[in-house]
Amino acid sequence: MSNRTKPPAVVAELGRPETPEETAARKAVNSANHRNRQTVNNLVYSLIACVALVAVIVLFVPRGNPTSSAPPVDYASIAAQAQGSEPNRLLVPELPSDWKSNNAELRTKTPDGVDSWYVGLITPKAQYVGITQGFDANDTWTAQQVNKSMIKGTRTIDGVRWDVYDNRTSSDDNGNVEYALVSSAGKSTIIVFGTASDAEFGTVAGSLADQIRQLGGS
Repeated sequence: MSNRTKPPAVVAELGRPETPEETAARKAVNSANHRNRQTVNNLVYSLIACVALVAVIVLFVPRGNPTSSAPPVDYASIAAQAQGSEPNRLLVPELPSDWKSNNAELRTKTPDGVDSWYVGLITPKAQYVGITQGFDANDTWTAQQVNKSMIKGTRTIDGVRWDVYDNRTSSDDNGNVEYALVSSAGKSTIIVFGTASDAEFGTVAGSLADQIRQLGGS
C-alpha cells in the first residue's frame, strides 16, 4: 500500500488551495493582529492601574490648606535672635491672636545691596499683609518694593505719617502690592503692603507706631 500525500486544503475565499506565499502572508497578518490586540490590552490594563493608584492617593493621603495647617511663624523670636545686626532695631508688630504669620526673615547679601527685615502676615479675613523694613535704603529700592507705582496721598495712623500707594483700581498686575504704606524712621524705610482692607492696614501700622517713633519717625 503506497503512502498518499494529503492535498492542500481549499480556502473558501480563494476557491483553491493557498500558495506558500499566501499562507506566509496570512500568518503574518494574524500575528500582527494578535500583537496589536495584546498592545491595546496592555494599555487598558496600565490605564486601569493608574486610575486605581490615583484613587488610593485621593482617598487615603491627608489633604489640607498649607496656609491654614502650617504652624504660625514666631516672628518675635526670630527678630530677637537677629537684633543688633542692623543699624536700627527690627520692628515687631503686636497684633491680636487671630492674626498669623507665615514667614519672617532678615534678608542680607541681597542683589540690590539693601538689608531688610520681612514679616508676612495673614489677617483674620484671610488677606495678606507684608512688612518690610529696609536699612539705609535708597529711593530705587523703595520704588521696587511698591512696584514703581505712584504716591496717591498720605495717611496718619497713631501719629505716624505714611505715604499711600493705592493700586486697587489699577488695571496693571501689581501682585501682592494692591495697597502700600511707606514711612521712614532713623535709618529705616518701613513698607506695609498687601491685599487687606484699610482697617487691617491701620491695625498693622498702628501696632508699629510706638516703635517707629522710638527710631526717630514722626
